[in-house]
Amino acid sequence: MIDIKKLRENPEFYKKSSLAKKVRVDIDAIIKLDKENRKAIGKINEIRSQIKSGSKSKPTPEEIQRLKNIGNEIKELESKQKSAEEKLNSLILQIPNPAASDVKAGESEKDNDILSVHGKPTKFAFPIKDYMQIGSDLDLIDVDRAAKVSGSRFGYLKNEAAMLEFALVQYAWDLIVKKEKYIPVVPPVMISEKAMKAMGYLEHGGEDETYHFKEDGLYFVGTSEQSMGPYHMDEMLNEKSLPLRYTAFSTCFRREAGSYGKDTKGILRVHQFDKIEMFVYCKPEDSEKEHQKLLGIEQTLVDGLGLPYRIIRQCTADLGKPAAKTYDIETWLPSQNTYRETHSTSNTTDYQARRLNIRFKDSKTGKNDIVHALNGTAFAIGRIIIMIMENYQQKDGSVEIPKVLQKYMGIKKIINKK
Repeated sequence: MIDIKKLRENPEFYKKSSLAKKVRVDIDAIIKLDKENRKAIGKINEIRSQIKSGSKSKPTPEEIQRLKNIGNEIKELESKQKSAEEKLNSLILQIPNPAASDVKAGESEKDNDILSVHGKPTKFAFPIKDYMQIGSDLDLIDVDRAAKVSGSRFGYLKNEAAMLEFALVQYAWDLIVKKEKYIPVVPPVMISEKAMKAMGYLEHGGEDETYHFKEDGLYFVGTSEQSMGPYHMDEMLNEKSLPLRYTAFSTCFRREAGSYGKDTKGILRVHQFDKIEMFVYCKPEDSEKEHQKLLGIEQTLVDGLGLPYRIIRQCTADLGKPAAKTYDIETWLPSQNTYRETHSTSNTTDYQARRLNIRFKDSKTGKNDIVHALNGTAFAIGRIIIMIMENYQQKDGSVEIPKVLQKYMGIKKIINKK
């Protein structure tokens, strides 16, 4: 949620920043409603002040009746004011977080900036297979039985693919937890309606992407970020404890409502997947540094696997509504002869934290301030397994295990056992 004080000071900025994200919000209507709401609050306070100054220790019957009438008037005014304030807050929540100043204005994801390319696309001296063919030949992935059991966009990871998942988890946590000292967490995968709404993803079609259990008042999370963001909801954090850095492993659920016809086969785009996410709370002046740190960890993880990739900075049109800036890592997928997103890291500044009411007392100013919140992918497990299978495939049909994972797997190669 944006700061209403900043909106009052510069409504034109928020008109432009919203349009840059392809979001239409009636800023003028919000400003008008805000003025009316503040005027109503002022009138209520004025009447209360009159009652206080005019009260007597032994009021006459006429005075008692007058006070009753005023009391009824206040109740009516308060009811209208509360209704107007609820509408105002609902409209304010529609305003997306403005993009950072170094984010490119763009019309679609085609306008994203390619910042750097790391490694060369993998070359093969033999006809390559896609990951689904490899998965079938080596008995690693079963989508046919998953479709029978669960429907489309599900899959079973089997044998070495299942082992590979936990090798990736251990590899990531050895870096993030042991070296970088992030706090490891296994969070709930279902969160309350209040928590999900506060994260800022439900507006502008976000509800369509979620699994919402209305009778229970719960949502399945689409990423661990959605359960880690509210972890300190309604708390005053100790400034000395900041930054707070967490890494969470969880299963994630997405309806993929907007992806009909896209990657319908296989496990690249599925309804259920496991993921390791990083989440940071920090002081406002540290958020850019923390963002670069998250991106650096992501790069270290992919570099360790020896996979070719490039770094993208999303333009305004591709940027998520809560994010001020987002970097993506896109990893080379040989069968498609292109790069596909495997990692993302976003700085949501104070946007999510304001909605979540997460604060700290600034020792320099003596005032309460809103923390900044950031998130970053360590591994979306299914996607990175796909990249390993395709980039490390061999002429004999086997798949080599990246060296950094061999100690966790206990093997160097996945071979055909048939």
